[in-house]
Amino acid sequence: MSGREWSYFRDMASGQKAAFHTLGCKLNFSETSTLARQLREAGYAKVTIDESPDVVVINTCSVTDQADAKCRHAVRRAMASNPLAFVVVVGCYAQLKPQDIANIEGVDLVLGAEEKFNLVAHLDSLDKRDKGLALAGEIKEVRAFVPGHSSGDRTRSFLKVQDGCNYFCAFCTIPLARGRSRSADVATTILEARKAAEQGAREIVLTGVNIGDFGTSHNEHLIDLVRALDRLDHVDRYRISSIEPNLLEDDLIDAVAASARFQPHFHLPLQSGSDDVLAAMRRRYRTDLYRNRIDHIRRVMPNASIGVDVIVGFPGETEAKFEETVEFIKSLDISYLHVFTYSERPNTTALRIREVVPMHVRRERNKVLRNLSLKKQRHHYERQIGQVHDVLFEHAEEDGLRMGYTPHYVRVAAPASEVKGNEICQVRLEKIHAGGWMSGTLMGEQTSSQTSGLRSNAS
Repeated sequence: MSGREWSYFRDMASGQKAAFHTLGCKLNFSETSTLARQLREAGYAKVTIDESPDVVVINTCSVTDQADAKCRHAVRRAMASNPLAFVVVVGCYAQLKPQDIANIEGVDLVLGAEEKFNLVAHLDSLDKRDKGLALAGEIKEVRAFVPGHSSGDRTRSFLKVQDGCNYFCAFCTIPLARGRSRSADVATTILEARKAAEQGAREIVLTGVNIGDFGTSHNEHLIDLVRALDRLDHVDRYRISSIEPNLLEDDLIDAVAASARFQPHFHLPLQSGSDDVLAAMRRRYRTDLYRNRIDHIRRVMPNASIGVDVIVGFPGETEAKFEETVEFIKSLDISYLHVFTYSERPNTTALRIREVVPMHVRRERNKVLRNLSLKKQRHHYERQIGQVHDVLFEHAEEDGLRMGYTPHYVRVAAPASEVKGNEICQVRLEKIHAGGWMSGTLMGEQTSSQTSGLRSNAS
């Protein structure tokens, strides 16, 4: 093993230690927890990356142009903690650039999308293999769906309900990293949700690559899952993570509005407010459909939180088309933005567009929309002043405060001495703070698993 003998690791007594480092999205956190459970069942003790682990699993992301730098930094951190650690890299970046990662000093094994969930088997059979091995098959051959949920933070769990994507947007490499859309059926997904609930999660976030595509291969739909989860006891809250606007139909919005447990919170990627840019991006909707979705949410859930993804600087985005985006967003009754600066990605069709936006212009446009986001968020928070909402508080403390979220995704702080983690308390919201959170008067504590039924989505 070129100076780092695998026999050192294999010959250790039971009680081997494994650490996990996750980069990227909620789906990655869910999958990291699945890998951690697999290793725990195989006899590994979970530790942090700084506690001299014997195995380090780095779960990578490919969404930003920082993927390589973040991966290298995580590897260096692992080696600093234990120079003899066996370093495994998985995730989207591992599927897209397996050999590049395998060549990084300190990396022992790279596993692609099909191979990563066989991590234990690979560890058990590697005693004769060389350092820097990359195992990543063709993404088009990936068919299996591995359900999972995140654990470790008992308050919230990310439930993996779907993987892969059949959309090939011009800027995106996710289909190349995760393959075709696939999911389990409703019954299997309910079993996974029960596991999360049994581990103490009071809020479950449905996550995936394109979750609106859930169940299609089983002749089921996301609304079927929503209705089934709503009947599941012992879970106070559910949220739907980012969903494509063309797949968020009115009946699904209405089901959330009528639910006792699904929170009045949506996240809809817009990407651009210019129909010309949306067409160039190969998005499957235009601004008229997007506006209709926002308007319907507001009709049935006037106080809902609505988050929006936007990409600035896409090739061909002229100043006039960017202004279309700004004006379109201003006209929408939304709550906040996630703003991304376009970056060139290998093997994407956007590279064929010649009209490249200079990087300094991209950054300026990002700043414009981030400022607009602050105004939208402020308006959303101002709506909450004087209202009483259930707040699910987190375990972590910061400067004597414990943070939590209302059903409408308003971040609320209360003295840590007065509230406990993983408990729901009623708070009358009174003040907005510059740090992006609110405070108010504690009205009481609720601990029943039925507490989210006390709120009204339409409020």
